[in-house]
Amino acid sequence: MKLTSIKELEDLRAQILAKCDPDKITIAVCGGPGCLANNCLEIRDAFIKEISDNGLTDKVDIRTTGCQGYCERGPIALIFPQGIFYQKLTVEDVIEIVDKTIINNKVVDRLLYIDPETNQHIEKEEDVPFYKKQMQLILGNNKKIDPHSFEDYLIIGGYSALAKVLGSMKPQEVLDEIKKSNIRGRGGGGFPTGRKWESTRNAQGDIKYVICNADEGDPGAYMDRSILEGNPHSVLEGMIIGAYTIGSCEGYVYVRNEYPIAFKNISIAIEQAREHGLLGKNILGFGFDFDISINRGGGAFVCGESTALMASLEGMPGEPRAKYIHTSEKGLWDRPSNLNNVETWANVPLIINKGADWYSNIGTQSSKGTKVFSLVGKINNTGLVEVPMGMTLREIIYDIGGGIPNDKEFKAVQTGGPSGGCIPEALLDLPVDYEQLSEVGSMMGSGGMIVMDEDTCMVDVARYFTNFLQEESCGKCVPCREGLLRMGEILTDITEGRGTMEQLSLIEDLSELLKEASLCALGTTAANPVMSTLKYFRNEYIAHIKDHKCPAGVCKELITYSIDPDKCTGCGACMKNCPPGAITGEKKQPHVLDTGKCIKCGICYDVCKFDALKKE
Repeated sequence: MKLTSIKELEDLRAQILAKCDPDKITIAVCGGPGCLANNCLEIRDAFIKEISDNGLTDKVDIRTTGCQGYCERGPIALIFPQGIFYQKLTVEDVIEIVDKTIINNKVVDRLLYIDPETNQHIEKEEDVPFYKKQMQLILGNNKKIDPHSFEDYLIIGGYSALAKVLGSMKPQEVLDEIKKSNIRGRGGGGFPTGRKWESTRNAQGDIKYVICNADEGDPGAYMDRSILEGNPHSVLEGMIIGAYTIGSCEGYVYVRNEYPIAFKNISIAIEQAREHGLLGKNILGFGFDFDISINRGGGAFVCGESTALMASLEGMPGEPRAKYIHTSEKGLWDRPSNLNNVETWANVPLIINKGADWYSNIGTQSSKGTKVFSLVGKINNTGLVEVPMGMTLREIIYDIGGGIPNDKEFKAVQTGGPSGGCIPEALLDLPVDYEQLSEVGSMMGSGGMIVMDEDTCMVDVARYFTNFLQEESCGKCVPCREGLLRMGEILTDITEGRGTMEQLSLIEDLSELLKEASLCALGTTAANPVMSTLKYFRNEYIAHIKDHKCPAGVCKELITYSIDPDKCTGCGACMKNCPPGAITGEKKQPHVLDTGKCIKCGICYDVCKFDALKKE
């Protein structure tokens, strides 16, 4: 059904809402990638069968949603309208849920979240500590809709912001509202979105482009993927509003090639928007033409950089270009181009519907709104979190994240992806916003947050991210190509016991060179992991160089394994599992480890149940 006016859009919304029964039970099964890996579709199918077998098909809806955030506890199912939160589900749990909860309105206690502090079962999602401190403006709708359903998006108010813009706002008024909200780009740079839109709008040229950057390549980051998979129409609506404001008739979504579900869901959403007249010619009868194409990413991390992304869209190698002229003036095919990331576009309908004043009251003085982070690493509650700007790292890691597993000590958190800095325990009370993170040697980035514990070697972390960036560098400019290669060699020397104190000064010089002379942001920020670890964990570098010891026991070349004869029971587990046969001994007698044969794989240390293996 092609909609030709705002009235037809609102009439369709009213018809769909009229058919909705507010008392009808909905089972929302999380279909995010983490839950998919744990057989959530089999669980959904089991619900469908059990509901059908009990003759409840007309009384119960079963919906597969996008990621609901709490990946650590998946598979997850929410029962509405009660708001019951069931976690760590299996197919075998379905019969009991249908019998007790759906039919008899009772709760299955064993499937509820248990608060580790109080040991109490928590029934409602909103009371689970992981969710309690979050402000889910962007992620919150993931659990309410089927991402393949255009009707579901209309039910939650979808495309009402577009109707408001086309029906009552001039492009300049929309631009003023976006500028007044002070939203900044969520893709990493934090550039004011309104200023970027204004620059593109004012640029000379009849053809202008609107682009969505969904090429999310940071290790451990999956914020944009989850928005695109769970609520793709929110991104489209933001892009259409942006196109109307800027004066664009053509848009692109550049999706990371490794995101097949995101590609599928945004493709379905675009087709649905076309079918309903929200993309294409004469949108809602206002003479406004705009359509969107999808491009798969080139498989390179550097293609997340604006000019490299546009080069890839043009069919060229994904290499950055010198920014003597901004892409807002000369970008894709040398035409004015406005590039924002997935999360930025998804914020636009919110700002239009609720107002810039409402939005700008959330966050800090310089960083407004909420930010979605992927909280991963050595943390009890891995998953996606959305919090107001200005929340401290301590609140995110301990109140929402649940702290460090196995009572280990927190060591550092890296924010901002592979180009972000590592922030130590002493700075855990730092409010998270663009300026504060930058001041301590890190960055907001797109929202990756990797937590590290006492068993993490910070020199090895710096080496890992330096090597990652060196492999992902396009190699176009010498400082990045050669500087990262040399920096990686030095860090490898240090982790393998060949490092010198003079090399620390050389690393600092290389870092300054990368920052000042690299062509794009990959190079200019590449030294952040190294410089931040040198600043806050210099003692670990010195221990590697002077003492030939890795304090965390991670760097293999600096580790020596031995067996404590007073603790060894002669159980034989270490000997049986040692690949090179470096351990010998009689049953029930202390064993001996030949360090000359030892390959330092650590298997013996892992399998010993008596703490007899020592790692120094």
